[in-house]
Amino acid sequence: MTLPSPRSRTRPPLAAGLLAALVLLAGCSTTAVPGAAVPSLAVPAAWSSAPPSHTPGAAATPLTAWWQRWGDAQLTALVTQALQAHTSVRSAQAALQQARAQADVQGAALLPGVDASGSAQRSRSGGSTGNSFQLGLDASWEPDVFGRLGAGVSASAADVRAAQAGLAQAQVVLAAEVAVNYLTLRSVQERLAIARRNLASQRETLQITDWRVQAGLSTSLVSEQARAAAEQTAAQIPPLQTSLAQTRHALAVLTGQAPGALDAQLDAPQATPAPPDDLALAFPAETLRQRPDVRQAEERISAALARVSQADAARYPSFRISGSLGLRALTLGALGNGASVAHALLGGISVPLFDGGAARAQVRVQEAALEQARVGYEATVLAALRDVEDALVALQGERARLLRLQAAAQAADNAALLAQNRYQSGLIDFQAVLETQRTLLSTQDGLATSAANVGLGHVRLYKALGGGWQ
Repeated sequence: MTLPSPRSRTRPPLAAGLLAALVLLAGCSTTAVPGAAVPSLAVPAAWSSAPPSHTPGAAATPLTAWWQRWGDAQLTALVTQALQAHTSVRSAQAALQQARAQADVQGAALLPGVDASGSAQRSRSGGSTGNSFQLGLDASWEPDVFGRLGAGVSASAADVRAAQAGLAQAQVVLAAEVAVNYLTLRSVQERLAIARRNLASQRETLQITDWRVQAGLSTSLVSEQARAAAEQTAAQIPPLQTSLAQTRHALAVLTGQAPGALDAQLDAPQATPAPPDDLALAFPAETLRQRPDVRQAEERISAALARVSQADAARYPSFRISGSLGLRALTLGALGNGASVAHALLGGISVPLFDGGAARAQVRVQEAALEQARVGYEATVLAALRDVEDALVALQGERARLLRLQAAAQAADNAALLAQNRYQSGLIDFQAVLETQRTLLSTQDGLATSAANVGLGHVRLYKALGGGWQ
């Protein structure tokens, strides 16, 4: 740093006057950015597919930790572990920290900057040698007269809020994914048990047919038909075992562990947890407010609007006040006592005159980004409304299907028992036994799948409603 000449001390009134003028200008400026005008969308007053049991206006079910309402301790433990360890949540947390740090950077631009410096010089001229030591402080400040810096701060603050909503969205998606995989796991275990029970029954039938063939009461055709039916059922078991292992691997990765880490913990079969039936829906507008992806889209509009203001303010003059204070001495010890003092106070103004239209083009860039943010918000809202409506329709249809399958499974079980008894008594042929066994296996497998689908429908509905974050 080169210190100004001590003669600069003779002009403090001019510098002070310039400082006062700039401070006055800064006091008259505004750094507030107008609130983002979120596009006005026609949101329905109620869900068109709301279940008959739902009472409009009833208090909505708390959705913060909806998985706890299932009463399954293992599901709760898996979701809790995933929310702490999964890479998507950790990445969203890092993005939030980055946004906060960037906001601090933008906020620091509103404050003065101060630098300290020091130097030592040894020179030789002719036969004489001289030393020179200097210490100094430099300070500078840019008054935000036209709000450019304040708009940057507002944009960064909106980015922070968007990052917070992004973290919440990651939590919503992750909790739903863990629940889907867990319910799938329990459903596959149940379907595997059904296949094995039916296989055992068919092998008993095969043994009976073999005895009847040996006794001359039946033909080998019947025995081969029974064997084919048993092998077809046995062929369904390996794919179920594969799906079971892959689902366990998925749950392990979701909880931040290597595939196979949860095999021992999840190996024991358990009943598929039943979802609670007392879900009370919020109104559509309330649902949109609690969905983090909608909030994130709103904050992106706020950030884009602030950046439009920032780009527009960059077209106007900028001001800067700077000052320096320094000590100069011939010896290092003299810096503390007897050193000469030099100080200066300067004011500057920078006015854009010609930039080839770059500043105006930058405004158009940010205006286009603002329009993209608004369109993105509209798309997010429409997708949110569709998510809920689709989940409600699917859940209602699956519940009706489940009731039919429960009745069908009961009838198929009775038919299979009656056919087995009548065949052993010689009253019917073996084809009827085969048909009832196939129907029983298909119906029981469909019943287990439908029961799991009802649970999965609830999970998707909780996710569509924005549940799963604090």
